[in-house]
Amino acid sequence: MSVQTHSATTDPVRIAPRAGVIGLGMIGGGVAVSLARSGRIPVVYDIRPDAADDLLGVPPVAASPVDVARDSDVVLVAVVDAAQARTVLCADDGVLAGAHPGLVVVLLSTVAVPVVHELARECSAKGVELLDCGVTPGDQAANNGLVAILGGNDDAVRAAMPVLVDFAKEVVHCGPLGAGMATKIARNVITYGTWRAVHEAAGLVDAAGVAPERLIEVVQAADPEGATLFSWLRNQIAAQPDTRALVPQVRRLMDKDLAAAQELAADCGVVVPLVDATRSNGAETLEIPVKEQS
Repeated sequence: MSVQTHSATTDPVRIAPRAGVIGLGMIGGGVAVSLARSGRIPVVYDIRPDAADDLLGVPPVAASPVDVARDSDVVLVAVVDAAQARTVLCADDGVLAGAHPGLVVVLLSTVAVPVVHELARECSAKGVELLDCGVTPGDQAANNGLVAILGGNDDAVRAAMPVLVDFAKEVVHCGPLGAGMATKIARNVITYGTWRAVHEAAGLVDAAGVAPERLIEVVQAADPEGATLFSWLRNQIAAQPDTRALVPQVRRLMDKDLAAAQELAADCGVVVPLVDATRSNGAETLEIPVKEQS
């Protein structure tokens, strides 16, 4: 399910469901600003008493997470890691100490999926619903520019949705609890894996006497929308017979091109472990599933 954001308003009155934000770093602070711009003034908390001072439209920091919970229907937790999430939820002055019927906690922090289920159990014991909600790109949080990658049950998603659409440009409900975090983690694999691929490619052109800027120019000119990134995954999802027929030809081209990259790397003394792994696992990469007949 994808939901586009509502248009922002300038109404300063807090409206239901009431929103709270815990953790006012780049993401949490940006989310709070976006919520304020949308007219949904959040109750906020951060360990830094002055954390909200420069956040446009955001009120001063509350005394503790328990105060945020008591004054909110949806609490967005945007802390750094699992340890901080446990603390703001489970401490004596934490969110769960201020739990009330209908409270929904939305975890924006990127943590391991087992941690999501652990925190959900803690919330459930207090009658609170937890949603896992990876967000990206973090630098657009203050501009209503996040994609919210959501996991959790449908009722809790419906309850939180008015708040989510007031800070995110799109909300994607990926499935049950943990699905949002798994999808965010997978998205990060693509990000960091792509960085490694670019690192190796830039090393090759640099060693061959070509400015890395020329590599950027070529890639952007050849594929300005980045469609190539998911082209083969889309083929795998479609699993059409004509696509499967392409596999041997594409496999030969992949092996030939990666062999050339390995030869260039060897000649130039460049280490390319991702190229090596990609060539070794080429058949698995290109495998097309056979769909069962309905």
